[in-house]
Amino acid sequence: MKEVDLVIRGARVVSGDQIIEASVAIAGELIVAVGHDDLMPPAREEMRADGLFLLPGAIDSHVHFRDPGYPHKETWKTGSAAAACGGVTTVFEMPNTNPPTATVEALRLKQKAAESSYVDFGIHGLLGDDTVDRLEELLEAGVTSFKAFVGNTFGNLPAPTDGALLEGFEKLAPLGIRTVVHAENSSIMLRRQQQMQAAGRIDALAHLASRPAVAEIEAIGRVLTLAEWTGARVHIAHHSAADSLYLLREAKRRGVDVTAETCPQYLLLNTGHMLKLGGIMRLNPPIREARHNQPLWDALMDGTIDMIATDHAPHAPEEKTRESIWDCDCGFPGVETQMPLMLTEINRQRATLMDYVRWSAVAPAKAWGLYGTKGVIAPGAHADIAVVDMQRTGTLSQNRLQSVSKISPWHGRAVQGYPLHTLLRGRFVMRDGKLVADAAGWGRSVKSVQKMPAPRPRNTEHYSSAILTTPAGLPVNALPTGPAFGDGA
Repeated sequence: MKEVDLVIRGARVVSGDQIIEASVAIAGELIVAVGHDDLMPPAREEMRADGLFLLPGAIDSHVHFRDPGYPHKETWKTGSAAAACGGVTTVFEMPNTNPPTATVEALRLKQKAAESSYVDFGIHGLLGDDTVDRLEELLEAGVTSFKAFVGNTFGNLPAPTDGALLEGFEKLAPLGIRTVVHAENSSIMLRRQQQMQAAGRIDALAHLASRPAVAEIEAIGRVLTLAEWTGARVHIAHHSAADSLYLLREAKRRGVDVTAETCPQYLLLNTGHMLKLGGIMRLNPPIREARHNQPLWDALMDGTIDMIATDHAPHAPEEKTRESIWDCDCGFPGVETQMPLMLTEINRQRATLMDYVRWSAVAPAKAWGLYGTKGVIAPGAHADIAVVDMQRTGTLSQNRLQSVSKISPWHGRAVQGYPLHTLLRGRFVMRDGKLVADAAGWGRSVKSVQKMPAPRPRNTEHYSSAILTTPAGLPVNALPTGPAFGDGA
């Protein structure tokens, strides 16, 4: 039997539908065997994992590493280090950097920054009015997917017009590419914010008042309408409101290819926390009233919401603690704290470890065309593994975060359940709770292994590209071809 690089012995291996007692053999970047310990091949290195769980490395489809453009907030190296220390082995990074990921030249800058990554990554390109004609070009250059900021957020990128959004979906639907959508109605939010600022409201809850649930309801409905018409694949980012869940349920029932994520902050925090922490908790969409928490959990459990992401969005502490809520930057770090937060809820029997694996690994791997290579611990898959101790307890500290940003609403929160080791394609990027510093740069783009399912475009005869030339058999002008109007009287 051929010698392998590593055998992890005596663990409990978790998939989306079962937990088995097994050992795992790794050769190079791949898992080569999962099974009884006696059947494992000889190995150059062995690791005991008695009492520990092996989870597929988490896939976070929503991070902002701020690089290029905002190194005082985050860099690819520090953001990916945070991911590695949080049991996250693949991230998808958002385009609202400086410059935005809207051109091949800007993409090249981001790809250069990503050369320092500790984890594998996809890159979302920008879908906007100015980029609709460059989508194929960006795909060829390496983006894995796109993001449309239908709602205003950090970077103040203009929301695409409905016409541009429709045309973008028309171009991406035949390619089978999924578009992430920040779904809030910018017009509603801007008008309300301007009115409150004029009235002098600067309190913590003013941000929520400016972005009511109806802004999310309207935008999700509009996006789903365009996606259903074109057959485009869409992904609703950071779903925050109980009130809009019915739209997802109905769209999925009709066969719309929509996936959705929520984040730990929308499951576990509410306006009561906002009153205590103020601008630290400002993000988009906003933290809402407590009545939204449980319906979001229910939606995860019944599959209406597919996955957990973090919207990791770091800022400097001084940018989060200003007097006026309008002057506090939106977002906070989350990629490093997601797993212990969610494992704590598993320990509280809110869900099972199998549920968590479906949300953190299986569903995102399927949504982004990676399943089988990633999202599973099985022979032939990348050896992306989080080795988890479900009994370990501790307290989250913003001071210990790998992120440049050292300010977090999770600071001081007690947790139970931690990733002890993180392997990416067979290599430790975190070991014994500590970052493996020389693993920087081991991460690579998932573009080469991404295989999206066959596309299912619809109504192609009405696409913008189909209406630019006169159909065969029709006159090329609007002049009448029969008797003039009124003849024959």
